[in-house]
Amino acid sequence: MRIETSVTRLLRIDLPIIQAGMSWASSNAALPLAVSQAGGLGVIAAGPMYRDDLAVAIDEVQAGTDRPFAVNLPLYRKGADEIIDLLVEKRIPVLIASQGGPGRYLHRFKPIGTVCLHVVAGEDHARKAADAGVDGLIAVGGEAGGHPPPDLVSTLVLGRAIAKAVPHVPLVLSGGFTDGQGLAAALSLGAGAAQFGTRFMLSREARLHDAYKDCLLQARIGDTVIVGRDLGMIRVLRNVFADRMMEIERQDTAEDVRRAFFQTASLKAAAFGGDTQMGKLEAGQSAGLVSDILPAADIVRRVALEYAATVNALPIPNEDEERKLHAG
Repeated sequence: MRIETSVTRLLRIDLPIIQAGMSWASSNAALPLAVSQAGGLGVIAAGPMYRDDLAVAIDEVQAGTDRPFAVNLPLYRKGADEIIDLLVEKRIPVLIASQGGPGRYLHRFKPIGTVCLHVVAGEDHARKAADAGVDGLIAVGGEAGGHPPPDLVSTLVLGRAIAKAVPHVPLVLSGGFTDGQGLAAALSLGAGAAQFGTRFMLSREARLHDAYKDCLLQARIGDTVIVGRDLGMIRVLRNVFADRMMEIERQDTAEDVRRAFFQTASLKAAAFGGDTQMGKLEAGQSAGLVSDILPAADIVRRVALEYAATVNALPIPNEDEERKLHAG
């Protein structure tokens, strides 16, 4: 199946389905490779990776498929310039950059033909990135896990606002998408693709501890909370850490005390060690919409089939009524 949009044409992929770059869950080759082979865009999460490990992961994906894939790079990470050097050397097909300005990398990747997508969280940010010359945008709404936008505007509203602000730039929406119905919604808002994070955390290839995946499976749509609002805000599943952090924040505790406790927990402790009580269980609100663990390729295929069924089931305007509407 092929679903052609502005984003699939830009990225040279079959389906407008992008797997989010999720620290630890896709900080290797297995998940990105499976998604790219299935016709979507697989994404290696470079954020927590050592340079040499990232090089190995890129080589493995390149050896496993001739389809496009991406590397997600948070520009604030330590050694970001060294990672940029590596990505240029590897001539990656697609770069997804976040938490920094496009001027830092565009002059390195444009000459070698790498498609550059920039993550944004508002209209002004989107305009600045578009004016800088990025090839496309990824807009992340408040439903997203990990680091949602500070104002928590929903993807529904944010997506329309950015699509109207920069209609000439291919747009990907992220936050709240798990299925083909969500993909149809994203495309109807003016996007050319949807990015799926939590759904791919519940794939067989995601590098997460089974205990973490079990928590995701049991979650309902209201089971995530926002903590660390001025410390690097994150959306996580409620657990002992999240409840204690919220209590500390309610008490208006001094910043150094809040920061010290916030830093006692880590995503790595949950993802690798299975610490579901004191680890940071990053997850989107859409965790409550997922009830199974599947191979990543099956997720891609299911989303595409659900999209087709959803679009085909939409009501078609009555031609007589449509003519009356336009006439009146």
